[in-house]
Amino acid sequence: MTSSVHEKISTESAHSSYHSDKSADQAASVHDNVSEFENEALEKETAPEILTAVTRPTFTRHAASFASTGTRNPEFEVDWDDDNDRLNPRNWPVWYKGLTIGFVSWSTWCVVVYSTSYTTGLAEMQADFHISSEPLVTLGVTAYLIGLAVGSMILAPVSEMYGRRPVYIVSMFLFMILIIPCGLATSLAGVVVVRFFGAIAGSAMIANSPGTLSDITTDEYRALAFSIWSIGPLNGPTFGPIIGGFSTQYLGWRWTNWIVMMISGVAFGFMCILKETYTPALLKRKARLRRKEQDDERYWSRYDDEKVHFLALLKVNLSRPFIMIATEPICIFWDIYIAIIYGILYLEFVAYPIVFTGIRGWSAGISGLAFTGMAVGCFTIIGSEPLIRRMINAHKKDPETGKVPPEAMVSIICIAAALAPIGELWFAWTCVPPVHWIWPILAGVPFGAGNTAVFIYASNYLAQSYGIYAASAMAGNAVIRSLLGGTLPLAGPAMYATLNPHWAGTLLGLIQVSIIPIPVLFWRYGHKIRMKSILIRSMQEDKEKLESRRRSGIELAKKEKEEEEIVRIYSRTAQP
Repeated sequence: MTSSVHEKISTESAHSSYHSDKSADQAASVHDNVSEFENEALEKETAPEILTAVTRPTFTRHAASFASTGTRNPEFEVDWDDDNDRLNPRNWPVWYKGLTIGFVSWSTWCVVVYSTSYTTGLAEMQADFHISSEPLVTLGVTAYLIGLAVGSMILAPVSEMYGRRPVYIVSMFLFMILIIPCGLATSLAGVVVVRFFGAIAGSAMIANSPGTLSDITTDEYRALAFSIWSIGPLNGPTFGPIIGGFSTQYLGWRWTNWIVMMISGVAFGFMCILKETYTPALLKRKARLRRKEQDDERYWSRYDDEKVHFLALLKVNLSRPFIMIATEPICIFWDIYIAIIYGILYLEFVAYPIVFTGIRGWSAGISGLAFTGMAVGCFTIIGSEPLIRRMINAHKKDPETGKVPPEAMVSIICIAAALAPIGELWFAWTCVPPVHWIWPILAGVPFGAGNTAVFIYASNYLAQSYGIYAASAMAGNAVIRSLLGGTLPLAGPAMYATLNPHWAGTLLGLIQVSIIPIPVLFWRYGHKIRMKSILIRSMQEDKEKLESRRRSGIELAKKEKEEEEIVRIYSRTAQP
C-alpha cells in the first residue's frame, strides 16, 4: 500500500517535472520571440533555411552548455537587473552619453568631410594627372558616395552580429589607412578605386551611428540626440570645401588627404575609447561572465542561441531594402524626395567653385568660405530643436498609442521643403557680378536650413513609421540618395557651362519646387497611406500576437511550477 502510494507520487512528480520543464521551455521560447521581435521579419524569411529543431533535455546542475543543447530555463535568464541597471547604456550618466554622441558625431564628420574636400583640388589633379575632362576627375566624388551606399548595406548587418564597437574600430582603422594611397597616387584611376574602398570602410559610421544613438537614448530624447549627432555629418559637406580649399591653396591637393588622415586618427582613438552600446552584445557578454562566475551553464541571455548566420543575415539585409523600395509607397516617394534634395546639395559643391573661383576669381581657400552660409542654416535648425520638438508635440496625439503620429514631423519637412528652393533660386540670381558676393552666401542660410531639416525629420519619419523595419527603410534610402548624390555632380560643369549659372540654378530650384507636394501629401494623408501598407499592418499584427503568446506562456509556466511545488510538498509529507 505504502509502496503503491510512493510509486504514484513518484510518477506524478516525474509527470509534473516533465510538464514544468516543457512549460518553462515554452515560456522561454515565447520570451525569445518577444525579445527578438525586431528580428521577426528576418526570422520569417530565413527560418526554412536556417532554424533547426532543438531538443531540450532535463535541467541538471552540470548540464551541457545551453548553446549546444538549446536548454533555457526562464529562471536563469540573464537580463538587466532592473530599470536602473548601470550596465544598460540607457542608464549611463548624461555626461557619458554626451561624450558618446560627440565621439560618433566627430567620426562621422571625418567620413563626410572627405567626400567634399576632394572637390577643391579638381583643377590641380587635372594638371598633375594630365586629364582634360573635369567630369572625369569628378568621378572621385561619385565613387566615394557609391562606396558609402555599398558599405552601409554590408556593415549594418555585421554590427548586428558582432556589436558596434568592433565594427567601429576596424572600420575607422581601415578608413584611415586607405587615405595613404590616395595621397601618394600617381593616377586618377588609383585615386578613384581607393576612395571607393575607403568609403566602404567609413560607411560604418553612417550606417551604425543612428543605431548607437538608439541604444543609449529613450524615445523622448532621441530626436534631440539625433540633432546633436547631426552637427557632424550635416556640416561635413560644408567644412570639406573650407578645409580642402585652404590646404589645396597653400599645400597642394595631396594635403587634403593628409589633413583628413590626421583627424580620422583622432576618430580612431575615440572609437577605441568608446564602450559597447549594442544590447544583444552586452547581454551575451553578461551571460557568459555569469556562467563562468557561478560555474553553472544554465545561465543564458535571449540572444545566445541565435541560429541566423552572417551570410543569411547579409542576404536579407541586401534584399529587403530593395523589396521595400519597389513595393512600399512610403519608401518610394520619400526615397525619391530625399535623393533629389541630396543630389542637388552635392551638385552645389561643384557649382560653388565654378561661381566663386571660376567667375568671381576667388582663391581656393576663400572660395571654400562661401559655404559658411550653409553651415549657419544647418546650425540654426539644430539649435532650434527644442522649439521644433514643441511644435511637433503640439499636434493631436494618436488615441491608440498616446503619442503624436509620425505625420507631426512631416509638418516641419513641409516648411523645409519651401526653404530649400528659396535658397537655391536666391543663389541662382545673385551668384555672379555685379551683385555683391554677400548675397549668394546669405542664400546658403535657407538652403542649408531646408536640407538639414529634411534629412533629420524625414529620417525620423521613416524610422517611426516602420519600427522594426526602420533599418531596411533607411538602408534603401541611403542607396538611392547616394547614387543620385554621386552621379548628379558629374553633370554640374556641363550644365553650368551650357545654361549659365542663372538658369542652371533656376532649373534646380524649380525641380525642388516640383517635389514639394510629396511632404504636403504625407502631412495630410500620411496616416491613411501607412495603414494601407501591408508591411506596417503585418508588423502591428505580429506584435499583438507575440504579446499574447508571451502572456500565455508566462502564465502557463507559473501554473505548472505551482503544481510541481504542491506535488513536491505532498511527496515529503507522505514519506513513512
